[in-house]
Amino acid sequence: MTALRKIYSRTLAAIMLFTTEAALAILLFLASLFVFLALAKYVFLDNKVEFDTAAFSFIQQYVSEGTTNFMQFFTVFGNYQVLVTANLLLICYFLFIRRHKWYSIKIPAIALSSVIVMSLLKLFFNRSRPLSPLLEAARGLSFPSGHAMSSVTFFGLLIYYVYRNQKNSVWKFVLISGLVFLIAIIGLSRVYLRVHYASDVLAGFCAGIIWLMIAIRVLRKIEMYSKRKLNKVVEQSQTV
Repeated sequence: MTALRKIYSRTLAAIMLFTTEAALAILLFLASLFVFLALAKYVFLDNKVEFDTAAFSFIQQYVSEGTTNFMQFFTVFGNYQVLVTANLLLICYFLFIRRHKWYSIKIPAIALSSVIVMSLLKLFFNRSRPLSPLLEAARGLSFPSGHAMSSVTFFGLLIYYVYRNQKNSVWKFVLISGLVFLIAIIGLSRVYLRVHYASDVLAGFCAGIIWLMIAIRVLRKIEMYSKRKLNKVVEQSQTV
């Protein structure tokens, strides 16, 4: 009876954890979608700029040489050159060191698809960059922020991996907190350097979360389907 009670308790705890995770994931997805649509309406349908103007005014009081150097350092982590290199290194890590084939597939699939989605969104909204950059002007369109979206899809995938695989709760908290900080500071650096509006960055965060969750879900379904097909082939070969 004691053993049965332990099994029951563990099973119930696992079900409750899964239900809570699923509910939080759905809530995060819907919140991100709502914020993205609200920002798009505010900027493009209502033609309002008060939020972005207030953000620039607030940050202006903290502009200094030291802060600028700090922001320039962290904004580099959102550059496509750095993210391409990081993606390649991560693919090699999962392919040759961890021998995790599906993560080595997920990384380029999410990275490439997010770039396509980001480019389509930029073309659709066609928003120009801020007219007065702090240092030098950035190329391309402004909404949503590519740095913000790409940092969420890449570092967000790392957060997902750490959450799923890191057993030590202290290390899990430290790593996830560090990655969340990195995502946030990359986005903030774009507003500080005045190469993006605050609404661009928030929209980029939301778009990144939405696409990352969709991509992980779809790739997970493909992975499960492929494993079932492979198991059937193995079983058929064993019965021959």
